Amino acid sequence: MCRNIKTLFNFEPPATDSEIHDASLQFVRKLSGFTIPSKANEAAFERAVEEVAAAARTLMQSMTTTAEPKNREIEAERARARNAVRFGAKPERV
Repeated sequence: MCRNIKTLFNFEPPATDSEIHDASLQFVRKLSGFTIPSKANEAAFERAVEEVAAAARTLMQSMTTTAEPKNREIEAERARARNAVRFGAKPERV
């Protein structure tokens, strides 16, 4: 799976249409092997992004969980801490 595709289910606040679109775009890019499609494939590429986004929305609306929703800020901080351990702390910007 693409590293840039983030988990979108069970967050408070819920995933936005923009986040779903961005994840769908990354998925279609990965499948097609193209960051930007040629003019000949542009319509098919955009249609695929919209179809994947629609399927993602349907999936997230259909799923249920008993777990408490995750807090975006807390999860982002945890990810930063994992990255600091994995890649070393980044120097602070001045």
